[in-house]
Amino acid sequence: MEKIVSLAKRRGFVFPDSEIYGGLANTWDFGPLGVELKNNIKNSWWSRFVHQRDDIVGLDAALIMNPKVWDASGHLRGFKDFLIECKHCHERFKVEDLLGGGGWEKEYEFLETLSPGDQEKRVRDLFKKCPNCSTVGQFAVPRKFNLMFKTFFGPVYDEKSTVYFRPETAQAMFVDFKNILNSSRIKLPFGIAQIGKAFRNEITPGNFIFRTREFEQMEIEYFVEEKDWEKHFEYWRTEVPSWLKEIGIDSNKLHELEVPDGERAHYSKRTIDFEYDFPFGKKELFGLAYRTDFDLKNHETASGENMKYKDAETGKEFWPHVIEPSLGVERTFLAVLASAYSEDGDRVVLKLPPAIAPYKAAVFPLLANKPELVKLARKIYEDLRKKFYVAWDERGNIGKRYYAQDEIGTPHCITVDFDSLEKGDATVRDRDTAKQERIKIDRLEEYIGRGLI
Repeated sequence: MEKIVSLAKRRGFVFPDSEIYGGLANTWDFGPLGVELKNNIKNSWWSRFVHQRDDIVGLDAALIMNPKVWDASGHLRGFKDFLIECKHCHERFKVEDLLGGGGWEKEYEFLETLSPGDQEKRVRDLFKKCPNCSTVGQFAVPRKFNLMFKTFFGPVYDEKSTVYFRPETAQAMFVDFKNILNSSRIKLPFGIAQIGKAFRNEITPGNFIFRTREFEQMEIEYFVEEKDWEKHFEYWRTEVPSWLKEIGIDSNKLHELEVPDGERAHYSKRTIDFEYDFPFGKKELFGLAYRTDFDLKNHETASGENMKYKDAETGKEFWPHVIEPSLGVERTFLAVLASAYSEDGDRVVLKLPPAIAPYKAAVFPLLANKPELVKLARKIYEDLRKKFYVAWDERGNIGKRYYAQDEIGTPHCITVDFDSLEKGDATVRDRDTAKQERIKIDRLEEYIGRGLI
């Protein structure tokens, strides 16, 4: 993990946010190569699940919504973690992290019925040694902690102007359900897809970009008839892992965890967490949830608007049920890096699939002090970048240039040498095998494009 974090900063994938001022805990900026890889992941997801289908449409909704949305969705009441603090070192933890799982809700309700003295005794029985300072039996009584970021809308700072940054992208897809239905005339089963920022005031963020307070989600709300939910659930159970494999994530490191009763989100009747073997352990990469008709039904009750779907043939009105595959962009980004990172002797190679690699190729003149080589290499570079994002490098010796491009995952390095001037070809080196072959200059575009399919 340390090697991946070091590479990410050194090569311009991910930087600590506000670093010159000491940073801001667990916030990160995506650098020149990071933003390219991140966008390529998002574009791949959007292409597969929106552009290549006729049953899913897109949405890009506002970050701040009417707070009544979060009341109706249950987030004001139910979107919480339980926080516990060590009285010795004052480090704070999520209760479920210390207990090794969820299901704390009932225990918390029981705890609230006890006297203060009995509460402290119960806490000592449940929570032993602090993971941070190793002090035994010094935990304060846990308390609820709402995960939504609160701010104020307009110039007056009072309760009436309180709003929240969205903790998920899903609710906009439910609130806009009828608008999308009426404007697109799409029929069940169908989905709404969205990529966008979400904010959660996590108690214990960490592990690089794995858990952060500001993050992006790639989510689909797929609307189905209740009788068909299991069929569609099983479909998405294999469809998302298929895409993950396409972008280079190792399928052998992906595991399913059926989330039991008491540990699922308040809206879910069934959830599978798909966990990945990250360098720091097996952790959730994405979730697949059956949300039933919880959201549309609640928004109809709260708003008074009809949120039902009307079958054009039968005239029957009903609330569709929802299957939700939800992925975090940053977690997907990290899993891609972890799957791609490899070492070959003293050579570090980021074996990214060409379709999502930041650069599709790099172009070099063999010698930077030979104008005729630079001129031809520059022409190749200018021609190729009309179609692809390509790199130009004339610094140092050719070996160092190769190693630098290997480390950032560039699939092909194109070198212009003296033979290129006479024969009209160039040396193309493959990132993964380091093998080289001569390719005619007028075929380079086709050669690179073929690798992106």
